Amino acid sequence: MVKALFEDVIGHERVVGLLARDVVRPGQAYLFIGPAGVGKSTVAKRFAAALLCPTNGDHDAPCSTCRRVGSGTHPDLVAIEPAGTAMLTVDQARTTVAQSRMTPVEGDRKVFLIAEAGAMSEGAANALLKTLEEPSASTVFLLAAEAEEDLPSTIASRCRTVQLGRVDQIELVIGLVNRGVEPAQAEQVAKVAGGRPGLALTLAMQPEAAAYRQIWMGIPQRVSPIPGRAFLLAEEVLDALDPMLGALEQRHVDETAEAEGQGGAGKALKDRQARERKRAEQALVISGLEMLASWYTDSAAAQFGGEVRNRDIPVHDLAMITPARAVAAAERVLGAVVALRSNQRRKLVLAELFADLGA
Repeated sequence: MVKALFEDVIGHERVVGLLARDVVRPGQAYLFIGPAGVGKSTVAKRFAAALLCPTNGDHDAPCSTCRRVGSGTHPDLVAIEPAGTAMLTVDQARTTVAQSRMTPVEGDRKVFLIAEAGAMSEGAANALLKTLEEPSASTVFLLAAEAEEDLPSTIASRCRTVQLGRVDQIELVIGLVNRGVEPAQAEQVAKVAGGRPGLALTLAMQPEAAAYRQIWMGIPQRVSPIPGRAFLLAEEVLDALDPMLGALEQRHVDETAEAEGQGGAGKALKDRQARERKRAEQALVISGLEMLASWYTDSAAAQFGGEVRNRDIPVHDLAMITPARAVAAAERVLGAVVALRSNQRRKLVLAELFADLGA
């Protein structure tokens, strides 16, 4: 019955089954790994609810404990977020270590959720290491990051790794339709989201999803070796991000209004919203690059009689470059994804890419 807590999670059935079995006798630390927007934090939070629930989630509907975990108000759930917009600091890690030694308030467990563990500084990781090596029996740590390499190996090796992969596009469409999204819109959103349920839910009601995909799929016909034109094209795709994030912006406005009604928004809320915005933008740009790479792989496949992914692209468009150039272009596009993940400036990465593709 613990799976009832995961009913609103799209995909990841294998992971849900694994966590459901672990609820009664959990490990001391878990590391949730997967691309941005794939649902790591959501799954980790549902697991936290099951760990803290008096019935271990054995109910048909969330109880008061599960609802408080979901809202972040349960006293035995400690969420650690970066200080400001960047890093988890040594002081935060030391505070976490001190809190982990305290007795749980309500039940027999205390859960620490570090949803942005990849932002942990080396000093913070060192401060937390001994606690992960010799944890209290009543403490469970849940960390989330895009890759194990984002954390010091000493931290990652002391956690059970839970890998969350991309969700199949059909499954993503079904999940969106079950949440009231029109089928045609769900299909467009799923194409843009690239197997990331979190990103798909952010975009679910954005009618601009189809136009955003068309911008990226039209880039092969527009690239130019002239730097000025490449920069203009980079600006165009980045300007297309704002309309796509309308739902996220509205949620932030509502959160701020609610916080002000309770005595003030506070810097921590604004910093978290800035990090969420940055992650959503990054996920959208990377998704766009993945769509662009798929155009080039389709170009090579179509000319060799293979199956194509983007069936709405005319075959004569896909034949505008040779298969060898198409494969090289796809590799170059994916290289830009790596550059973005290493925090290089988006506009420069894209402008250089578009100039290279047009050369």
